[in-house]
Order: sequence, then C-alpha cells, then structure tokens
Amino acid sequence: MHEAADGPLARVRLPGGAISGGQLRELAACAAELGSGVIELTSRANVQVRGLRAPAAFAERIAAAGLLPSAAHERVRNIVASPLGGRGPAGLLDTQPLVEALDLALCARSRLAGLPGRFLFALDDGTGDTRQLAADVTLVPAGAGGDACTMLLAGVDAGLVVRRDAAVGQMIAAAEAFLDERERGLSDRDRAAWRIAELADGPVRIAAHLGEADRPAQVADHLDAADDRATTARDASPVPVSPACSARRPGPVDQRDGGVALEAVVPLGRLSAAQVRAIADTAADGGAVPVRLTPWRTVVLLDLSPAAAERAVRQLSVAGLVTDPASPWVGVSACTGRPGCAKSLADVQKDARRWVTTLDAPAATPVHWSGCERRCGLPRGRVVQMVATADGYEERPR
Repeated sequence: MHEAADGPLARVRLPGGAISGGQLRELAACAAELGSGVIELTSRANVQVRGLRAPAAFAERIAAAGLLPSAAHERVRNIVASPLGGRGPAGLLDTQPLVEALDLALCARSRLAGLPGRFLFALDDGTGDTRQLAADVTLVPAGAGGDACTMLLAGVDAGLVVRRDAAVGQMIAAAEAFLDERERGLSDRDRAAWRIAELADGPVRIAAHLGEADRPAQVADHLDAADDRATTARDASPVPVSPACSARRPGPVDQRDGGVALEAVVPLGRLSAAQVRAIADTAADGGAVPVRLTPWRTVVLLDLSPAAAERAVRQLSVAGLVTDPASPWVGVSACTGRPGCAKSLADVQKDARRWVTTLDAPAATPVHWSGCERRCGLPRGRVVQMVATADGYEERPR
C-alpha cells in the first residue's frame, strides 16, 4: 500500500505477469467496489489499484484470490518474463515453470524478504525482450535446447552459465550474494544500494561471490572481460534496446505449435474495471486461455485458435484496447500525473490522450509524457520525452 494524492494505492505483484480469468474478475470487482475503479499496469508487469476506500478489505480479498502468497515477501516478488513463454518464433525456453519455482523459492527464504523493493528478476525465453530490461538477475537460454542458460547480472554477462534445472537455485543465490555484498559494503553507496548496478563493480563482485561457494569453470574464464563491462552497468545496460522491444506492436502472433497469441496495447497503461472484466471474458471465450501482462503495458492472450483470435481482436477492440499495429496509440506512454500524483505539474493522462487524437499513425519514435522531472515510468531505449514544467511541456529526445 502507498499513500497517493487520490487516496491509498495498492500494488499487486504478478510474477511473470501471469493472472487467471478468475483473478482478473476479482481484481475488477475489488477496484470497483473498494476503490476508484482505476487499474494501472506497471513497467514490471504488475498492477496498481487506485483510490482505495477500504485498504484492509482489499488486501483480504486479494489474498483470498491467491495474489498475496506471502505478506512478508510481497514487496520483493518482482519477476518479469517473456510474455510468449517460448511459444514465439524465437522462443527457446518455457519460462512459466521457472517463474513459479522462483516465486516459491523466493518466498521460502525469510532473509530475502529484506531485498530492496526495486530488485528485479527476469526470465528471457530467447527473444531478447526481458533481457533488455537489465534486471538484477536475468536468465537467458544459451543454446537451442534451452538446457544451458546464461545468468546475467545487471544486464552484464559475467560468464555465469547454469543448467536449467539448477537455474532457480542460482538466481536465489545471486540475490543472497547481493545482500552479502551490500552488508559488507566497501562504501556508504554500497550499503545503501537497491540494485546490483549500484554496487561498485557489482556484477563482477556477485559473480566472484557465487564462485567462492561453487565456482563454475566459465566464471574464472570471463571475470576479467566482465570487469570492463560491469562499470557501465551502474547507469544503464550495455545491451542495446531494439525499437521492437521499446515500442510493442499489437496484434496476432503465430505460435510455433500452431496456436495464436494476441497482444493488445492498453492506452497509457490504464484500465477500467469494465475493461478488466472484458479481458477475462475474452480469455474465457478462447477456452480459458492464459493471460499475461507485460512490462510494456500490454495484455497478451496465449494459445488461441485462429478463430478465437479473430473474435478476441473484435472483443478487445470494442473494450477500448488496441490490437491494430497502425494505431497512433502504439509507443505512447505516460506517468499517472494529476490528480493522482501530488508532484505532477499537469494532468498528463488527459494531455497525452488529447495529443494522440491529432495523430493518424504511430509516432516515428516512442513518446513518454511525464508530469515532473522524476519522469516515472520512462521506457528503456530511444524515446521522446514530454516533460511538464511550470510553462507547459518541454520536449527532450533520448
């Protein structure tokens, strides 16, 4: 729970962005009955429910729906995963079993409840989408079979190669190594670090720490090379962010098994309770298909038949979600702005929506609207920033 300008706000974590139709309906009901009815998608594929009038009752219902398995670990269950989970043309790894195992392992260790709330795990199925988020610990398949994986630290390859069946244990060990290195901090900055990238030479230190207990041969071979790369990880990932990942294109995607996945953009990442119910109903119409929310504030329905995918396009479009890749909504994002944020200098949601109505196609470069200099929710990669000031908006490229 957080206090916002428009009342108490609850952030509900969804490891891997996974949520069932029943959980979606309960989330919509809670937002409508106990809050303002506004549900926001976050850059970590979680959800926020705004304007709560009964926070305790909300927490009880969310827990009963299976969305709060450990109150002690609630802030640290930050796990993102490739939304197609190995189904796409470039997918090599079924990420969902690993997401579930990682979440269970994380909640089973009392010490890890002390991780900073910004510490992030990611599982990439081989497409490169979540790898480019530069999470603290990222698992990426190292070969076509997916049996061997590379474990990146703050987006940096420090030479850690792990077996898939040992990957969750190694990711947990990396998180514990981060806590160890922070506690033995070489400086005040180390002791205050929230992310591996904020530790001096963090990736190298974590890799070496892991090697002290069970050093794989690959670590010793790669530590020297990783040393030069690690210093750049304090501020940004050395992995380039492709336009395809920084601005998702909605629409159907053919799965390798013959099914169809459908990705839909949520305009400005904000849903009404009615829209959430529509997503749940559409998933049920497709045969209770899996639903994934993504770090790009989109919704993905998996394992649809071609006919169900066509119906889903119509149903989600009627509900106000965007399934047309030529829509001007593609690539547009915004922070909460007024009245939800007391620091905001403008109603950026209203201003961004007005601006989109002047377009007839997606902007050439993704555009993010911010209500103040904090620029909350700023996507990674190349993006035009519209930052509110006392005198209007200032455009800043990045």
